[in-house]
Amino acid sequence: MIGNTASLDLVEYVETNILPQYAAFDKAHGLAHVTRVARRSLELASAIGADLDMAYVVAAYHDLGMSGPRAVHHITSGRLLARDARLRKWFSAEQIKIMKEAVEDHRASASHSPRSIYGKIVAEADRDLDPEVVFRRAVQYGLANYPQLDRERQWQRFREHMDNKYSVHGYIKLWIPGSDNERKLGELRSHIADAPRLRATFDRIYDEEA
Repeated sequence: MIGNTASLDLVEYVETNILPQYAAFDKAHGLAHVTRVARRSLELASAIGADLDMAYVVAAYHDLGMSGPRAVHHITSGRLLARDARLRKWFSAEQIKIMKEAVEDHRASASHSPRSIYGKIVAEADRDLDPEVVFRRAVQYGLANYPQLDRERQWQRFREHMDNKYSVHGYIKLWIPGSDNERKLGELRSHIADAPRLRATFDRIYDEEA
């Protein structure tokens, strides 16, 4: 999948033992998501001059803790990375510590800046701000985790999530200036501010996903 940019034996280990675990998660955090984050992380790491293997591993483990409570999944993910003794084949203890912290720092709601460039890379890569992707993931998450809600209550949950996270008042932060995400966030905020357009988008995706 990504063997032309990270060490082949490391990629083989991750693709065989780590990435398949994402198949058990909801659509918004599944295999397609982690693969996209890994690709974007490698692109950013290459552009910045960061270590590709480290960026790849951070991306591969960043949501692994979704196997447990979502609220602490970033902490769980970091713990799982640090406990994986097989990573010592490729990385020093200091590199593993940096990668663990990067995974812990990736959440959009984090109150502090990521502690290293690797935290900033995965945080940025995890922000897939293409409006269609953002809206669809939010609908998918609502349907998967709150199946008892009818359309109107799903809409209310969706709208509140968009306002709290992505609007001009939202908590999302971008850590790498000049990234493509800056432009996409502007498009997203314009869409969110147009309530009739946002409702029409929600209804279309809801009908496709429900």
